[in-house]
Formats: sequence, structure tokens, C-alpha cells
Amino acid sequence: MPTVLRQAAEVEFHEELEELAKWDDRERPPSWRLSPWAVATYILGGKLSNGFEVLPKYIGSRRLIEIAISTLATDRALLLLGVPGTAKSWVSEHLAAAISGDSTLMVQGTAATGEESIRYGWNYARLLSEGPTRSALVPSPVLRAMEEGRIARVEELTRTPSDVQDALITILSEKALPIPELNQRVEARKGFSIIATANSRDRGVNELSSALRRRFNTVVLPVPETLEEEVDIVRRRVAALGRVLELPGEPPALEEVRRVVTIFRELREGKTGDKKTRLKSPSGSLSTAEAISVVTSGHALAVHFGDGQARATDLASGLFGAIVKDPVQDRTVLEEYLETVLKEREGWKDLYRACRELL
Repeated sequence: MPTVLRQAAEVEFHEELEELAKWDDRERPPSWRLSPWAVATYILGGKLSNGFEVLPKYIGSRRLIEIAISTLATDRALLLLGVPGTAKSWVSEHLAAAISGDSTLMVQGTAATGEESIRYGWNYARLLSEGPTRSALVPSPVLRAMEEGRIARVEELTRTPSDVQDALITILSEKALPIPELNQRVEARKGFSIIATANSRDRGVNELSSALRRRFNTVVLPVPETLEEEVDIVRRRVAALGRVLELPGEPPALEEVRRVVTIFRELREGKTGDKKTRLKSPSGSLSTAEAISVVTSGHALAVHFGDGQARATDLASGLFGAIVKDPVQDRTVLEEYLETVLKEREGWKDLYRACRELL
């Protein structure tokens, strides 16, 4: 087993990428490792003509993924937009891995992200001794992607200050980055593009300017459409995380996964699955990613402090932590849900009692 906690997508799934490249006889855009068809197969999963099975990385609308891939085959950048936990970063990483063979050229957007993260910085020791030279320049991941004809990723773009966002305008419109200190400019090689992600709940934090937004093609990734679709996503990711974390035993039973996902969906949508009871929603997002975390935590509890089989008592603490972000408002929401829904639901009494004990 690997010693690193999390491998880059192109390392973890190198066998799939190599097999796809071997059987991919379709036309590839300049500098792409795979054709758009093969990239879609890698993301969405499928079976090759030789029987090799490619596991799905994203479960959802095929058309959305096709639009994202075709955008990157043009001169426009891609913006993946959605609520927390809709796999924006996951899709971004796998797109970069399949297209460029390198998903690590990434800028993490925060309130403290500086312009040098998008453009370039300087090695000040060399700058003082040599003056402004190319060897003293420290390229950003975006600049490296331009020089190498690869995909650069900018995570949580709307979390970065507006002046930092504006550094992308010249890059995306001119496909070049001026370096006035050297009287030079770096021109992007074919294959270069940018995939940015943004949380739709961050509107009003650092809104994208209209000039910058026009340079992106926006694809909105929705929450999973059906209960079964979301259960499948959570089940697959929990099993994969269990292997990486080397948690012994079998992953939690499908029925336990379904119960967690059902609770998340009902509270997120503000109504029960049968649409007969309206519910108050908590302050948190209750995303698919959080459901994966709850089930994985329950698995770890069962393995290390139980008999290895995740049960209601193992899942309850994770559910409580995911739902109750505000100790006053969210606690009331959870208590009402327990009394009006879980208490009356057949076969859920164990989960009701386990959650009540935490209130």
C-alpha cells in the first residue's frame, strides 16, 4: 500500500489512464493525453473493447461532463459552480489528470491568496544578488501550466480578493503573461487552460467581475438528483477511503449508508421523502461530501471501538456533528426531526435512540 495519505489522481488511477491511452484511437486536441471521448470515459466510467473496466469518478449528468470537456478543447476557460459537496474539486482534479497528466498545478483560493499565486513571485536572495533575471523568478502554477501546455486549477475562485482575480483577465484574453521586470512575456502553449471552481453560496464575498466571468464557460454541478444516485456516490467513496486508510473489515452496510443519505436529503430539502411533512433545514449544507465523512467516521468507530460492523451508535455522533453547526438553532432543528420523523419511522428506532442520547 502507498505510504502517502492521498495520491494525486494521475498516480492513483494511472492504470486506467494508461489503458485508455492504449486503446484511444480518436483525435486528440493539441497537447492532450487523451481524446475528449476517452476523458469522458475516464470521468464517467465504462468498459473498453478489451473488457477493461474504468470506474466512474463522477456520477451524474453525462451532458454536463461533455460540455466541460468540450469547453477545455476550445480557447475558453472552465468554471465549475455549485453548492458545497457537489464534487467540483474532484471533477476539476480528474479532468486535469486525464487531459494533462498532471493535476497538481493548483492555486488554492483564500482571502490571503496573493497575486503572485496567479502570476509569479521572486526568489529575493537571487533577486538581490543577480537583479531581475529569469532564474530569480518563481513561476506560479498558472505560469508553469502556460509554459508546459497543461491545465491549471484555481480552487474557490470567489474566495480570492478581486485584484487577484483580475490577474487572470490578461492571461485568459491574451493567452500570455507579461513580465515587465524582464521586458518579456510568456505565451501559453497549446493545451493550456484553466479550470476554476466556485461555491455558489459565496456570492457576495468576492463576486467575479463581468469581464472575468465572460472569459469562463460556466458549468453548474447540481446535487445528486435521486436518493439512489447519492447513495451510490457515498458507498463508492466510503469504500475507496476505507482502502486508502487501511480500515479493516467490510465498509458499512448499504442500508446504513441509505439512512444517512436519507436524513441529509430530507433536512437539506426541507421535507420528507414522501413529501408529506415539511421540515426546518439546519444552517449547514449537508452535502454529499459530508455524508461520506459521516459514514467513514462511523466505519472507523466500529472498527476500532466496536465489532467492526457500523451501527446506529457509530453513525449518530457523526450525524450530530454534521447537522448541529449552530448549537441553538440547529439543535432545535435536529430535535424536531427526531421527534416528528425518525421516532415514527419503522426500523429506525435504534438511530432515533442513539441520536437522542447526544442531545
